Amino acid sequence: MERNEALDLLKGYLKNENLIKHSLAVEAVMRGLAERLGEDVEKFGLAGLLHDIDYDSTADDPKLHSLLGAQILRDHGVPEDVAYAVEAHNEYHDLERKSLMDKALWAADPVSGFIIAAALIRPEKKLAYVDVKSLKKRFKEKAFAKGASREQMASCSELGLELDEFLEIALRSMQKIADDLGL
Repeated sequence: MERNEALDLLKGYLKNENLIKHSLAVEAVMRGLAERLGEDVEKFGLAGLLHDIDYDSTADDPKLHSLLGAQILRDHGVPEDVAYAVEAHNEYHDLERKSLMDKALWAADPVSGFIIAAALIRPEKKLAYVDVKSLKKRFKEKAFAKGASREQMASCSELGLELDEFLEIALRSMQKIADDLGL
């Protein structure tokens, strides 16, 4: 599936603009991680872009989230490893995160929201003014962006990355699409 086709598919299922921006942010982080890890950038990007495709339909039933999404992707001919990564990103299903793509999506999902929160507390409200040092400081503050699981982000170690490098990759990747994110 080409990226434009995937974006059209996503917009066919997701109507919430903030969720679309979240999907774009996770896609950017996944692409950055794939580049760093020497993996398939397009596949990683696809997993990031489409990981919450079912969220409008499953927001009230977290146990259904990602099961429906993975089925939608399978029905549209998305590669099985991408569909599995989407399915495994929801902890309710207790699926093993086997591949680097599975593990990357698990870590990338919360870091995107964490970085956006860091941008939004700045007076400029721009990603350009966020740096890794400030992210590391905020990482230790449990009340800051408390919905962004520190444990999930710290799982970047399963990718062979230290937290500093992971935050750097995620931040730089999101800064590249700041205009698309409105930040």
